[in-house]
This record gives sequence, structure tokens and C-alpha cells, in this order.
Amino acid sequence: MVSVKIEDKICFIEMLNSAHFNTLSEQMCDEISDALKEAYDKECVGIVIKAECSRGVWSAGHDIRELPVDGNDPLDYDVPMERLLRNVQEVPIPVIACANGTVWGGACDLCVSCDMIVASDNATFAITPAKIGIPYNASGIMHFINQLGINKAREMFFTANPITAQDALNVGFVNQIAPAEELDKMLEERFLAPLRRNSVVSMSAIKRQFRILSRAATVISSESFEKINSYRKKVYQGSDYKEGITSFLEKRSPEYKGKASDLD
Repeated sequence: MVSVKIEDKICFIEMLNSAHFNTLSEQMCDEISDALKEAYDKECVGIVIKAECSRGVWSAGHDIRELPVDGNDPLDYDVPMERLLRNVQEVPIPVIACANGTVWGGACDLCVSCDMIVASDNATFAITPAKIGIPYNASGIMHFINQLGINKAREMFFTANPITAQDALNVGFVNQIAPAEELDKMLEERFLAPLRRNSVVSMSAIKRQFRILSRAATVISSESFEKINSYRKKVYQGSDYKEGITSFLEKRSPEYKGKASDLD
């Protein structure tokens, strides 16, 4: 599913399942996680996550075919995609997402979980759980609030509309954009060359601090956490969730019948 190449202390992880739009299947997530560990074990100073694109898609996000329909939480703590997101955040060296196409759903969260994002100027980003009837989890929503601010996060989640690379740059979602043919050059000059020059011990300590401090800013009460889980459970055990998955697999528009009051 992925290729792993280490060049001059940088580990390049490239998703290669373009035939299925690099969906974040269990196998894809596990292979990326293994590559992250390999990069750290081999004392790389940085990691770049890239993708072989088909029809302009960097990654279509969570593999819908693997979502549970038996009443279990599709974004439970231990599902493969959630493990991958934590691994990206916790590997103690900088991780850069390099997106040269459209980024959807869980792949958008993968990018946000990285320490930095660079993108081609024709890339787009969309977080799409509401389109499929999936109740996103609190940790994922906090990724977007921390990165974008609450208003832009609301816009992305409520509308599920893609934002352009320029819009993403304007709101601080991505660090830098460039024409597709210049993306690798910009990545090297603006990001990778400095990483190689800097102290990896210092960068690792700083990344660990970012992780601890970002968690400290999002502590919620046990009562609030239980309330969040109650809302989510009513969604993934409800009819709209099943309809969202079924309609996606059948390649038709969903016919949602749920009501906001169902959560009361």
C-alpha cells in the first residue's frame, strides 16, 4: 500500500493505492504506522507523507467499505484510522503532509494531525462526515478547532464543502502552497533543508511539548465527555448512518429521514 524511502535523514512515505483513491483502509493505516516507527527507529529528522494520485485525488479518506453497520462506533479509540492519527501526532519528529490533489474526510484529519501541511495550488480539502451520516468524534473535531478556529471548523463540518488551497492557506490550515510542478522544490527548500540543519533533539522536545500543551487546552469534564458519546451513539446506531453508508456504496444520493430532535 505504501512505499518508504529514506533520503538524507528524511523519510518519504507515499501512498500507492491510487486505484482505490488511497482510502485509509486498515492495511493502509497499519503500513503508514509501521513506516512512521521505522523513520523514528532509523533516526530520521523528519517525515513526509505523500500520495500517488489518480484523477486528482490525494486520498478519499476512510474506507467506507470497512465502516461497521452492527451498532459499533465507527471512530472508536482503537480503530485503525484513529490509531494512525495518534501515531502521526506522537512520533517524536516533525511530520509533513504533502498534498497534491483533493483530500477528503479522514484524510483531511490525517493532514491536520501532521505538524505541517504543504499543498499544490490546485489541492482542495473537505471534511465530509455529515454527507455520509457519520458522527465525528471529539478528538477529531478538536484537531480542526485548534488548527482553524471554531468558525471555519464549523463551516467545513456543517457544509462538507471543499475549501481551496488558497483558502486553506489564508486560514492557517496549510503552511505553504505552490504550483504542482514546483511543490517538491518548495518542500525541499522551505521545510526539509531547515529540518536537516536543525537539532533533532530540540525539535523532538518541542514536538512533545506541543502535544502535551494541545491536550492541556482541551480537557473537558467527565459529564461533558459522556454527553458527547451519548450524542454520537444515537447517530451511529440510527438509520441515517446506515443510509449514508448504503447510498455511498450504491452510488446514489442518500435519503436521510432523521431529525435533530432524535438526539434529545
